[in-house]
Amino acid sequence: MMTIPSAVEEIIKKKPFLEDALVNGLVNLSALARSLKPEIEKLVDKQINDSAVIMALNRLIPRMKLISTMKFRNVVSNIGDIIVRSNLADYAFANSPTMFEAQAKLLDRVHSMKDVFCTFSQGIYETTLVVSSSIAELVERIFAEEKCLAKKNNLSSITVKLPEDNTVCPGVYYYIFKELAWDSINIAEVISTTNEFTVILNNKDIHRAFSILMRTKQNSDDNIL
Repeated sequence: MMTIPSAVEEIIKKKPFLEDALVNGLVNLSALARSLKPEIEKLVDKQINDSAVIMALNRLIPRMKLISTMKFRNVVSNIGDIIVRSNLADYAFANSPTMFEAQAKLLDRVHSMKDVFCTFSQGIYETTLVVSSSIAELVERIFAEEKCLAKKNNLSSITVKLPEDNTVCPGVYYYIFKELAWDSINIAEVISTTNEFTVILNNKDIHRAFSILMRTKQNSDDNIL
C-alpha cells in the first residue's frame, strides 16, 4: 500500500507548474492539501486528514528546492552560446517512399550556399523541414510531389548550447521551457541534438524569448553564487 508522502510526491511530480510554485513558496498549503486529499485517498486506499497531507508537503518541499538548485540551475548556469536566426519557414510533409530522395536533392542544392539554415526532423508519420525563407521556393519545387501537411512563415529560431552533463540531469528542458510557457510564448518546433537545442518561434516572440533565456541563465548564476 502506498504511503501518504509517496502519494503526495507522485501527484506533485505529475504537475510541474505546481511543483515550481511550491518551490517558490507561492501556494497555500492548507488549500492545496484539501484539493489533493481525494486523489491521495484513492492512492493510499483510506481516509486521511488535511494535516497529514500538509506534513508530507512540508517534508517534500525542501527536497524539491535542493534538486532544483543543485541540478537544474547548475546546468542552466553553464549554458553556452545563444544564437538567434530570423527569416525562417517551417514545412511538415507526410512520410513517403520518395522523401529521402527529395531530401537528398535539397541538400545537394544548398550545401554550398552561405548563411542558409536547413534542418530535417523525421518522425514516424511525417517529416519537418525548417529552412531559411530564401530557399522556400526551392523547397516547394523539390517537394512538389510530396503531401504538405502544414506550412508556417515569419519564424525565427533560438539555438542554445547546453553543457555536456545535461543528459544526466532530469528536467533540464522543463526548467527552460517553463520560463517561456510562463510568458505565454508559443513554440512552433523544437529541434535537438545531444548538447544543443533549437526552438522555432514566431517573429513577434523572438526578442522576448531571447531576453527570458538570458535572464534565466543570469538568475541561475546568481542563485548558485
